[in-house]
Amino acid sequence: MLSSSSTASAVLLLAGQPVDFKAVKSLLSGSRLIVAADKPDVQAAVREDGIDLVPILHEPQTSHLQVTQVLLEAIADELIQTGDVVVCVYSSYEKDGCDSISMVRLADQLARLTSRDLQRLETKVPLETLRIVVDLACEIGREGREGKPVGTLFVVGNHRKVMQLSQEQVHDPFRGYPKAERLIRNPRVRESIKELAQIDGAFIISADGVVQAAGRHLRASADNLTLSKGLGSRHWAAAEISKATDAIAIAVSESTGTVRVFQDGVVVLRIEPMDSAMKWHDE
Repeated sequence: MLSSSSTASAVLLLAGQPVDFKAVKSLLSGSRLIVAADKPDVQAAVREDGIDLVPILHEPQTSHLQVTQVLLEAIADELIQTGDVVVCVYSSYEKDGCDSISMVRLADQLARLTSRDLQRLETKVPLETLRIVVDLACEIGREGREGKPVGTLFVVGNHRKVMQLSQEQVHDPFRGYPKAERLIRNPRVRESIKELAQIDGAFIISADGVVQAAGRHLRASADNLTLSKGLGSRHWAAAEISKATDAIAIAVSESTGTVRVFQDGVVVLRIEPMDSAMKWHDE
């Protein structure tokens, strides 16, 4: 690990117990040390030693997913940049120790999104519909509109219940159009959505990929939700509607272009804006 760290911008350590983090940092030949932890005593030790900390809020299903989420949090906190190379040290088998080392080139990692990331959501929304909406959200986050950043919100699936828990905020530009002219598979419809993304409110899309409404104000409320600090009302609305309806909510941050996918009130996938279009890989 030490030789690898000399070519890396940072070393990311997923720590399960407190150690002498200052001593670890002294071995890294100038590379930045970032520690991720979910246990309060470990987090306290990291802060006491003056080391950069990424708190783990929701523990994913696998070590790989955990590393991916922590890397994204570190980018959001500006501890690393999207072009950096990071050495990741974590546990795949031993609960109380570190037994795995990976070197991650973030530019490659962030440009790669597999079908498995969406398939694991276990939703009734077809993968094709999710792919199209996520692609569209990423385009909006990356390009904005007319040179200006744009934030917006999509809610996909269980549209009848979503409509019941929302109200018209602005005049619905899709009202009165036949179904064939509201299909998101249609490139013209997607271009219209990109144009309309600047209006207030959410786009409501059915599981079969039909835009049911735009400019909707979501009125769902849910208890016991926890979001990362800095996320605004759009992300809270996404968390609440996904919790209340079992729909998938996809929020685009106006300030960063980051796309967050919500299910059951939590962020299950986050995609940082990239210079090139997102690449899908079937696995």
